[in-house]
Amino acid sequence: MAAPASAPADSRSRPAVRDVVFVDGVRTPFGKAGSKGIYAETRADDLVVKVIRELLRRHPELPPERIDEVGIAATTQIGDQGLTIGRSAALLAGLPKSVPGFAIDRMCAGAMTAVTTISSGIAFGAYDVAIAGGVEHMGNHPMGEGVDPNPRYVSDKIVDPTALIMGSTAENLHDRFPTLTKERTDAYAALSQQRYDDALRAGKITPDLVPVSTRSAEQGWGLATTDEPPRPGTTTEALAGLKTPFRPHGRVTPGNAAGLNDGATGCLLADADTAAELGLPVGMRLVGYAFAGVEPEVMGVGPVPATEKALERAGLSIDDIGLFEINEAFAVQVLAFLEHFGIADDDPRVNPWGGAIACGHPLASSGVRLMTQLSRHFAEHPEVRYGITTMCIGFGMGGTVIWENPNYNAGGEQ
Repeated sequence: MAAPASAPADSRSRPAVRDVVFVDGVRTPFGKAGSKGIYAETRADDLVVKVIRELLRRHPELPPERIDEVGIAATTQIGDQGLTIGRSAALLAGLPKSVPGFAIDRMCAGAMTAVTTISSGIAFGAYDVAIAGGVEHMGNHPMGEGVDPNPRYVSDKIVDPTALIMGSTAENLHDRFPTLTKERTDAYAALSQQRYDDALRAGKITPDLVPVSTRSAEQGWGLATTDEPPRPGTTTEALAGLKTPFRPHGRVTPGNAAGLNDGATGCLLADADTAAELGLPVGMRLVGYAFAGVEPEVMGVGPVPATEKALERAGLSIDDIGLFEINEAFAVQVLAFLEHFGIADDDPRVNPWGGAIACGHPLASSGVRLMTQLSRHFAEHPEVRYGITTMCIGFGMGGTVIWENPNYNAGGEQ
């Protein structure tokens, strides 16, 4: 005979959900993938080590032994991006051996998922302070290296064959939404380059970059202090003449898409009470997040349902959002999001300092770059209460995180 069910545990055994705060974020300069890129002879795990050490250097008020977890994302988890990189990089960075770590993968949204996963643990009470981030060395480990897609994806028509080629999915998005013309994507790409260059000149970008010593057989030792991919002075006229590698007479070019890049990001997350106890600054407060799936062959539209889902669960509308950090895997993907929500292509609330088309997109690392920049925008815009970070994800997904500005001035105007 089965034992009677036990009485429900009293409320003391069920911890209340805690507020999660984004303390600070940093990143390495992003490099061009390949033999001539700045990180051609630099290991991926060493990039993560730089990020972890910089977070600790910037926050001496945080005892290293108080860190409860290190979660690092990588899309291609082999070689120097393998071996449970969250744990191995933590050890290499000199964190106490008592600090655990893990690796995670959700393609482009890897770092974003590291943040949401760890934030859930903080909210539940499993962690007080943790590090989340991501790395991608696309020069050493090209996207898709070592993978073996099941042939049933195509033979059983589970996905369209173009779903396996990200550039082709962007062309498909153009097909799906004919109003998203090549001229519009080129104009958006040129604007991204211009906004990034303006922000760089204004001193907005460099403070978040961790200098990385590099070595090249041809050039010897060097120091990476700035992003390598940007093309200042880019014009729509120049972009119009670029080749379309994914389709003859197509619309997706190297100029209106992010390149192949190397780099790492990291951030400190904490519960609000622990941040106050340790004297840690608060860059923003987590409101909610959501991930959603879409047809893999038009993966770029993923941020739309993810954002709708996140807003609904948070009890907010798109009109409540005053700042947007949208990953620019492809310009057409950003424009699909903006058009869906009735936002102008050149809205100043969107990617005010430019985006991945300019600075680069080392896959799994990019989510924390978006968050770090949003926290900086919040500090400059107390009139804005809510902002989002959102991105499309390979194989047909989207992810969105909603954040609240701790500097919000209710008396100001949004």
